Amino acid sequence: MCEVCNEKESKENMMRHSMAHVMAKAIRNLYPNTKFAIGPAIDNGFYYDIDLDQNIGEAEFEAISKEMNKIIAEDQVFTRKVVSRDEALKLFSDQPYKLELIRDLPDDETITVYYLGDDWYDLCRGPHVPSTKYLRGFAYQFNRVSGAYWRGSEKNKMLQRIYVYGFTDKAGLKECLRLVEEAKERDHRKIGKDLGIFMLSDLVGKGLPMWLPNGFTLRRIISDYIMNKEISLGYLHVMTPSIGNVDLYKTSGHWDHYKDDMFPAMQLENEAFVLRPMNCPHHMVMYKNSLHSYRDLPIRIAEVANDFRFEDSGTLIGIERARCFTQNDSHIFCRPDQIESEVQGIIDLMLSTYKDFHWEKYRFRLSLRDPNNKEKYFGNDHLWEISENALRQILKNRGVKYYEAIGEAAFYGPKIDVQVESALGHDITLSTLQLDYQLPEKFELEYIDENSEKQRPVVIHRAIFGSLDRTVAFLLEETKGALPVWLSPVQVRLMGITENNNSYIQSICEKLRAHGYRVDADMSNEKIGKKIRSAQLSKIPYMLVVGDKEEEAGLVAVRHRSEGDKGTMTLDEFIKLIDTAIAEKI
Repeated sequence: MCEVCNEKESKENMMRHSMAHVMAKAIRNLYPNTKFAIGPAIDNGFYYDIDLDQNIGEAEFEAISKEMNKIIAEDQVFTRKVVSRDEALKLFSDQPYKLELIRDLPDDETITVYYLGDDWYDLCRGPHVPSTKYLRGFAYQFNRVSGAYWRGSEKNKMLQRIYVYGFTDKAGLKECLRLVEEAKERDHRKIGKDLGIFMLSDLVGKGLPMWLPNGFTLRRIISDYIMNKEISLGYLHVMTPSIGNVDLYKTSGHWDHYKDDMFPAMQLENEAFVLRPMNCPHHMVMYKNSLHSYRDLPIRIAEVANDFRFEDSGTLIGIERARCFTQNDSHIFCRPDQIESEVQGIIDLMLSTYKDFHWEKYRFRLSLRDPNNKEKYFGNDHLWEISENALRQILKNRGVKYYEAIGEAAFYGPKIDVQVESALGHDITLSTLQLDYQLPEKFELEYIDENSEKQRPVVIHRAIFGSLDRTVAFLLEETKGALPVWLSPVQVRLMGITENNNSYIQSICEKLRAHGYRVDADMSNEKIGKKIRSAQLSKIPYMLVVGDKEEEAGLVAVRHRSEGDKGTMTLDEFIKLIDTAIAEKI
């Protein structure tokens, strides 16, 4: 980032932080019994966590804003003061959250307090603007209030977090609000509900999505797509149980390194079982079930498998982050001399898939071990150096642009991740491959080499779609639900101008279904305009309108959801039209 951009961002964040203090003082003036926690600047504004018996909501925003504007108009001065620990404890004696923060500060840390005017002060490192007159052009708007556990722990009290959008000028705020509205339109949770893709129910359980007919159809299309590509590349598909014995995960190392993210064990008949968080241990056991020669390798095992992870409830986001999800997973067992060609093949598969889905905003990331935090990982330094260098060299040989990320490796090996920028600006991992020398050691996997000696294979973990669920969420947000024809759960909807056309409509439906298209019909008594509107809201790509004139001529009137009227044509002409769209994946 350029120095000018850094300077602007730094100034904006300082103003946001100063505004957080202004809001806190305004709340104190209106609600003197408030207990204050923290109030930082964030990407699009600021927030403050407060403990107050009265709930703050939209009804209170106007009064708080009026008090904030009064403070700003008075040109109140920000004053920094260094205090001793004892002075700080005395100053904040009636503020329990501040007292906790003070007591947790290192003994050698300088404690600073910022005064705003003469009667308000806050524990703060700063910096701040000199006085509130520098905030007079600052544009802000209250966003929302949400619950936030103190220090992010469910064991602590839930506070009220008041979010405010804030920018140095009105143009910045206006653009932010535009993007917020855009995000609402693209939110996969709203689109998924509107289009009948998936549903969630607290009765079933938080983070456990249920796929409705349209959603299951979409998942099946994506699953069939990637499985067919894998079959063409020599992958062997398998199916394994969604649970496993705890001993399986103790052998793999997941129990020691990943237990906190797994569902708790179920004790049954002197055995302990867990819902599996990933599929690799099962595949390791499957490989070990048979003897293997060096001539057999590589063996590419693949599975579309349900996995379960007990994500914190506060991190759940529809199907983008859930507790039950489906991975397009594969484990490639190969010789060391086959690593480069196998990784190259996986990268080619990734790029081919992205081309089909028209994904262009992506970056390759080499995810490495944190050398200063080795206890998070298992295996020796030598194997880590070999595997990290191998992936780095393959990326260089392939000519792929990439960046490195320390601490993002799996606990058993380094990764190549593909980070895709979503329409909402989120950085999402859609594809990953991991080079693993460790699990073959854990499971004592072997193959017989050309000298009849036992050797360890190397395992490449690989998922082109990190999860089908996250891929669907990404697609819905990218397209606002207007999926390309080849992915649309319903590709064609037929509708008649009167009920007299229903028999003709039914015969067309049968012909189109016989060609393999996904078709439905609107035979309601509604007027044709309302039927067309309903189909457009359902994001159906093609609408075939039939009246007496079309029926008599054996034709259909074709409409496209975004292009409008495409004219009248024969069924064969329409089939050519839709076939072209499907072939071009548009």
